[in-house]
Amino acid sequence: MAKKEEKKSNDKKAGSEFAKLLEDSKYLKLPKVGDVIKCTVINASKAEVRLDLDGIKTGIVRGRELYNESEEYGNLKTGDKVEATVIELENENGEMELSFRYAGQQKAWQSLRDLMKSQEVIPVKITDANKGGLMVKIGHIIGFLPVSQLIPEHYPRVEGGDKAKILERLKSYINKSFKVKVIDADEKEEKLIVSEKAAWEESQEKAVAKYKVGDKIKGKITAVTDFGAFVEFGEKMEGLVHISELAWQRIDDPRDVVKVGEKVEAEIIQIDSTKIFLSIKKLQKDPWDKVAEKFKIGDVVKGKVIKANPFGLFVELDNDIHGLAHISELSNQPITNLDDIAKPGDIINFKIISIEPKNHRLGLSLKALKEKKAPKEPVKTKKKEEKPKKEAKEKKEEKTDKKKETKTKKKK
Repeated sequence: MAKKEEKKSNDKKAGSEFAKLLEDSKYLKLPKVGDVIKCTVINASKAEVRLDLDGIKTGIVRGRELYNESEEYGNLKTGDKVEATVIELENENGEMELSFRYAGQQKAWQSLRDLMKSQEVIPVKITDANKGGLMVKIGHIIGFLPVSQLIPEHYPRVEGGDKAKILERLKSYINKSFKVKVIDADEKEEKLIVSEKAAWEESQEKAVAKYKVGDKIKGKITAVTDFGAFVEFGEKMEGLVHISELAWQRIDDPRDVVKVGEKVEAEIIQIDSTKIFLSIKKLQKDPWDKVAEKFKIGDVVKGKVIKANPFGLFVELDNDIHGLAHISELSNQPITNLDDIAKPGDIINFKIISIEPKNHRLGLSLKALKEKKAPKEPVKTKKKEEKPKKEAKEKKEEKTDKKKETKTKKKK
């Protein structure tokens, strides 16, 4: 009995010591579900891969857990060191169930986060396109390259903004390789966003540094939009000419002034980081400098109505000078419909009422033409003035007659 009790006591002691050993991380740390652990390949086939967990246990990867988002699990062989995620501590065969899929996903997303942090420029393959941008692939993870993040060369500037043509242009990039930076990598949301523009701007900074405000450039119009025109110059450089910098006269549509493919000269008027703003009109003489030689206040001029706005009519006096006939100068009566006064295309007479060369403004009036001139002297005033003059003359003549009579009497 004493021996049995001693044996039980020793077994119990050994068991508690082993349990303590298992719990003590200094000697052994058993993995938990969700842990990523390092393993050694025992054998591998297309159906399953058996792994050694540092002599503690044997693990197995099978079925859908073999498919992963990291390329390192493609051609495994005995002795290879790999990482796997624990998905079950023990299966029906006493083996630990592991996954390359989770481990590969975690590793791939960590790699993407590292790329976002380092801002390294990497090549990506375009796999598909939609109206909003391009689908790309980094490893086995699908990402998105928005239209707004494309470089000027690839931006789908289409005449009239035709959505079908924009999509057609984007689809032409499928299977091509673009250089990009990772700008967002969110594993939980499974969102990967890349930017071609961010990668391009890095190289552009050096190129832009060669230019300064005031430099003159020669280039070609690459695109025309409602707000201006883009000009390509130098080594794949691009600048924007805002609608207000295309010409001295008022412009409603840039397409009336410039066309895609047209060669132009422009001056750099602003540099903002990698953005360059240009002016075409600065290299042309300002016609308003000599406006006083053409027009004067009070002149009656013939003008063509080019646009009607709620506040008045824009009128073309010649190719360079445009004026405004404010609504308050169109009629003495309240105006409910401007079409009753004039329509675009109408050619009518106006009176110039103001000229401001520095501000490029010229005021016109229809109302001033209709105002009648007041007579210089009222008729009644003239009559009142004539009567005293006649009376004074009669008195003078009367005095002269009296003098004559006096002289005649003295002689007698």
